[in-house]
This record gives sequence, C-alpha cells and structure tokens, in this order.
Amino acid sequence: MGIADPHELAVRAAVARALEEDLTPLGDLTSALLPVGASAEARFVPRQPGVVAGIACATEAFAQLDTSVAVAWSVADGDRVGAGDVIGTVAGPLAPILTAERTALNFVCHLSGIATLTRRFVDEVATPGSCRIWDTRKTTPGLRTLEKAAVRAGGAVNHRANLSDWVMFKDNHLAVLGIAEGVAAAKAAWPGRLVHVEATDLAEVAQALEAGADALLLDNMSPEDAKAAVDLADEWASRGGRRPLLECSGGITLETAAAYAATGVDLLSTSQITQSAPALDIGLDIVAK
Repeated sequence: MGIADPHELAVRAAVARALEEDLTPLGDLTSALLPVGASAEARFVPRQPGVVAGIACATEAFAQLDTSVAVAWSVADGDRVGAGDVIGTVAGPLAPILTAERTALNFVCHLSGIATLTRRFVDEVATPGSCRIWDTRKTTPGLRTLEKAAVRAGGAVNHRANLSDWVMFKDNHLAVLGIAEGVAAAKAAWPGRLVHVEATDLAEVAQALEAGADALLLDNMSPEDAKAAVDLADEWASRGGRRPLLECSGGITLETAAAYAATGVDLLSTSQITQSAPALDIGLDIVAK
C-alpha cells in the first residue's frame, strides 16, 4: 500500500455503504432483465485532464458484486491523466458491470476531483524551499479517510484526521481557557501530543511562543501579517526558543497561495480541496463488439 492509498478497511466499508444505498431493497431491477451469460468489456476514460484517485474504491465496487469481473488499471492514484486516455478496463459478466458502474464512477470522479484541485494548489507553491499544502476536517461525513487519501494523491499532506489526533485550540476554546493556560493543561494531560494554537494577531503569536505551542495557526492574516509572524517566530528561535510549525489558514485560494507561501510559513491549509473540488469527469464506455 502506497502513501497515497486509503486503508483497505475504509475502502471496503465505504463501498459497501454505497452499494447498499443503490441496491436496497430489491437490487438492480434493470440489470436483472439482461440476458443470462451476457458479458462485456468497458474502459474508464477521462473526459478532461486531471489527477486520478479512488482506484481502489472503483475496483472494490465490482469485486463486492462479482469476483469474476476483472479490473485492470494502467495508472495509479496520483498520476496525471489526459482527456481521452484509457486509464482502466473492466471485463466480465455484463450485469454486475452495469450494476457497479455508477458506484465505481461516483468514487473515482469525486476523489479524482479532489486530487486534481489539490495538485493545482501544490503546483502554485512548488518552488524550492516553499511550504506545503494541507487539508482540513471539512470533509464529506463518512468519507474523510478516502478524501484525505485523495489529497495525498494530489501531492499535499494531511492535517489531523480527527479530534483525537492532537490538541488544537481554536478561538472558541481560547475564549474560555486562554493561550498560556490551555497549552499548559494540554501538555499536562496529553504529554507527547502536538499542541496547536490559533493566533489571529502578533500578540497572540507571542503568547503562543511563550507558552510552548508546537504549532501555530495564523488565522485570516494577510500575507504581510503572516510574514511578521514568521519573523517573530524566527527571532524567538534565535534566542533559544523552539520554533513551532507555522500554518496559514483562511483566505488561501489558488490566487493567493503563492503570496502566502512566500512569507516563510511551513503549511497552507484550505478546505477548498475537499469541500469545493468539482468532480473529474470520467466515463465507463462499453467496448463495441
């Protein structure tokens, strides 16, 4: 399993839910009318260029219906594909091919759309020494593992997967706890866990540095303010302090990503790549005989 691949347990579970949604309660009424023994070959063909993801889910959709359906791919998650390329084939009994078609395409089109938009963001900041793009928890309920794998396929990295991964203090937490008190409590309760603090201005950046935060989220700062925060963290480190990871969040778009990356932050987070990515148009075309 490669770094961009989702875990097979997540794939099987997501596909099973999708097939149940499509086939309950009576199954595929139309495919049940096909001639017994009918077989076919079909090809996965993108209608537009992009980056592919979700191959494991597409394969699993056919496997859960009929293991005799043979699926072969000429690409892997993370590969760029062109319009009109044949990226995979399916061969076997016609009925399960047609029954699984929409489920398979729903996964591969949706996840490839995420990978494609992610790659566009990655390309915007792909200069020597530049920062990385990472995602957020703003994902489709039930599909987070798959969508975060698609982000990796697009060349970006993953923020925390869930609330148990590390401690992250946002503005609503800090309104009650305060930065110094919150960081101290987190390190006492969860030693070894990363402590991430949101900062909206340079005063809060200074407080988080003093408190010993492991990472800072520079929230809705302009590139100029983000650069000042980077300078403050670097100056803190020059005096013997530990420089935390610095993340910019809020206002990160394809148009602004390069400007934010140039500030010297380590990471840019954006929900666009999972929440707003258009599906990549991919079809499954039956090969005429």
